[in-house]
Amino acid sequence: MTHHTTDRLELLKAARKVADFASHQGVPSSYGIRRATYEHAGALLADSVLQAGLNYRSVVLPRVDRILRKFPDADCISALIIVVKKGHSRHLLDWQHPIKVGRFEQLVSFFHKANVETTEDIRLLLKSDKLCADLQSLNGIGPKTVDYMACLVGIESIAVDRHVRTFAAKAGINNDEYSFLKYVFCYAADLLSISRREFDAWIWTCETHKQSPQLNLAL
Repeated sequence: MTHHTTDRLELLKAARKVADFASHQGVPSSYGIRRATYEHAGALLADSVLQAGLNYRSVVLPRVDRILRKFPDADCISALIIVVKKGHSRHLLDWQHPIKVGRFEQLVSFFHKANVETTEDIRLLLKSDKLCADLQSLNGIGPKTVDYMACLVGIESIAVDRHVRTFAAKAGINNDEYSFLKYVFCYAADLLSISRREFDAWIWTCETHKQSPQLNLAL
């Protein structure tokens, strides 16, 4: 019992540190850019599998926008399973490398087997700890992808990516374990009275803006 209390105290202390640091960095009381949610399963899954390790604005976003524009009917799992079976995933994603294409196809098959059809169904599934654990048994799908997908369907969560880790280090947080950081940033958002999804988006915006001048110098 004491162990859990200590853990909770450590989480809350770290959350206060992150909240204070965010306040010093100028976090608004209500983040102005409301984070979008998807009602198009093809765009949702494409965003979820492409985002890791790629530049979001220049590589991922144009591909997601293209799917929304050119494939309006690929908005449900029954349509996507046909795309997969016909071998058209690369064309849909506008992506040739087999690893991300394979992850996309695994996700489509997983949701198809789970009798999931719409993004609303995916949102309900992502609220089940059991199904989230099953999702993470898929090759290349870890907690970050699951939390990221949850954010994209409107669930209040934090996806611990390199930007969150960088922000945590700047705030003086030494524990870099995934679930610890996830809860620290969720609680920090609560302390700041800001939506967790919007806090996640604000951190991403802050960190990408800070890194872009260095990236430009490196080019």
